[in-house]
This record gives sequence, C-alpha cells and structure tokens, in this order.
Amino acid sequence: MNPEHNQSTERPMSYYEQVGGAPTIRAVVEAFYPRVVEHPLLAPLFPEDIDPVMDKQEMFLTQYFGGPQLYTMKEGHPRMRARHIRFPITPDRATAWLSCMQQAMDEVIEDKMLREQMMERLAMTAYFFVNTDEQEADM
Repeated sequence: MNPEHNQSTERPMSYYEQVGGAPTIRAVVEAFYPRVVEHPLLAPLFPEDIDPVMDKQEMFLTQYFGGPQLYTMKEGHPRMRARHIRFPITPDRATAWLSCMQQAMDEVIEDKMLREQMMERLAMTAYFFVNTDEQEADM
C-alpha cells in the first residue's frame, strides 16, 4: 500500500491527511503564534487577543492543505490577499512569517520532505501578500 494514496478512493492523500489531520494542524498553529507575537516585525500586526486569529489560521490551513473547507464554511471565500491588504506586509515581514512557520512545522511535523513541500506552497502565498516595500513601512 502506498502511504501517499487514500486506499478507499485511490486519490493522492492531501497534505492535511499526510500530517495527521486536525490535531497536527492545531499543533502547528499553537507552535506558530507564540513565535509570531514575539517577533519584532510581526507582533505589531496582530491583536492582543490572538485566540480568534489562531482559530482562523487553523481553519485556513486545514482547507489550504486539503482538509475540510472549514474556513469557507465559516468566513466565506478566503480572499486572503484582500483580507490582508490593510496590513503593511513587506518582503521582510513575509520572510519573518515564513521563518516562524518553518520553526513551528519543524517542531510538529516529523517528515522533512512533507514539511518542505508544505512550506513551498506557503512561500508562494506569503509573498503574494506583500503590499508594501521596506521603505514605505519605515515611514
């Protein structure tokens, strides 16, 4: 049996399924946000009460990595760039976000190749959100 295929449908397993589903996604989110709220470039972008943000991130990552469409069911279409446009996201902030996520994934997900594939997807998304250059952010 190929571990990357779902036996009942013979479709490739999603990243969500490969990492172990909801408990692993939640563990990644819980490992990620303490890093974010301590990061000097990222912390100013987040509210003091981080719990609702964590819940949305969990729903989004679940959906993004092929799990149930939790984010869409609760929040509507993700429209992630539009939802983030009000925040000054610079290339350095995107890199910082990815660094925090990489550390969280390294802590939670054992399979290095799987982590790398997931991070490649997230990197495309993170840099798509960039809406401010570094000089503008300093003003």
